[in-house]
Amino acid sequence: MEALRRQELARSYEDGGEHYDRIRPGYPAEAVQWLFAGPRNAAAGPGARVADIGAGTGKYTRSLAAAGYRPTAVDPSADMLSQLQQILPGVPVLQGTAEATGLPSSSMDAATVAQAWHWCDPIAASTELARILRPGGILGLVWNQLDVSVPWVHRYSRIIHAGDVLKPGFRPVVGPEFSPDDSHVTRWSQQMTPEDLMELAKSRSYYLSAGGQVRDKVMANLAWYLFEHLEYRPGQILELPYLTLSWRMVLSGG
Repeated sequence: MEALRRQELARSYEDGGEHYDRIRPGYPAEAVQWLFAGPRNAAAGPGARVADIGAGTGKYTRSLAAAGYRPTAVDPSADMLSQLQQILPGVPVLQGTAEATGLPSSSMDAATVAQAWHWCDPIAASTELARILRPGGILGLVWNQLDVSVPWVHRYSRIIHAGDVLKPGFRPVVGPEFSPDDSHVTRWSQQMTPEDLMELAKSRSYYLSAGGQVRDKVMANLAWYLFEHLEYRPGQILELPYLTLSWRMVLSGG
């Protein structure tokens, strides 16, 4: 993504933390368990210190805490972090970015970046995260994406311009400080109503950065698709299928 456009879209998440937290999906426990289960990850056992970068309202941070890790949440948005603190009052928070975390050198056993690496400069971020990790530290890059192999979900994703649906064969770019270790896919679903699906569209960067006319068009197209074409009823419970894609990297020389 072109740097200026990436920064413009990323800024669309500086506000709206309450809405984002209510409507965006969390992460399945299986994905977190896998990330820390590799044989090379002795430095990231139970109780390990984990920097959750781009933590937002703490969707992935919650999964880390629930699994017994000690997360520190880093995010550029004070609004997002305020939501995180309400939900996870015991988790330290720090306003910063993947390129400039503000964390001490060699202070973390692992770093996770969930649903945010595409907003980062991958080379500068790799250098910074290598700095804060201890020898043998791991980097986990995680994406939730709609399972577009399901036909109705594929069309839904097109209507809302879901740009985070990764192309087949995608591999995240990282700096030379890290060596790829393994990758994993977790299949799961979230219960949503048609109204929730419309609200989910409003949490996407395409919608947030668009003008009023484009927003109205997206909502009108969704209303037609969900209620007229698919004939869903208001309040009907649907299963929205997701894939959680995880990549595990190891600090070279660790």
